[in-house]
Amino acid sequence: MNGGIVCALGLYLSVVNLVAFLAFGRDKRLAQQGLRRIPEARLLLWAALGGALGAWLGMRRFHHKTRKPLFRILVPLLLLLHIGLALWSYVTQIM
Repeated sequence: MNGGIVCALGLYLSVVNLVAFLAFGRDKRLAQQGLRRIPEARLLLWAALGGALGAWLGMRRFHHKTRKPLFRILVPLLLLLHIGLALWSYVTQIM
């Protein structure tokens, strides 16, 4: 893989994971204040778009959405999928 593509992908994943992490923190704060929340579909979208690690860390750090089966199952599955894709990409590159 081209070095520029790797750099761009790394930047993208860093940003999307940071956004996912912060979104979980913001949603928790909004919930505590009784204000309008971030839709669950949007939180899951950030995870699906590459931010599964940030979403998972946000769930743990802010103790948010940890009881919801959809989040307890889907976010770790997305994280495993992203790790699997990264490993597949690496292995096919060196072969």
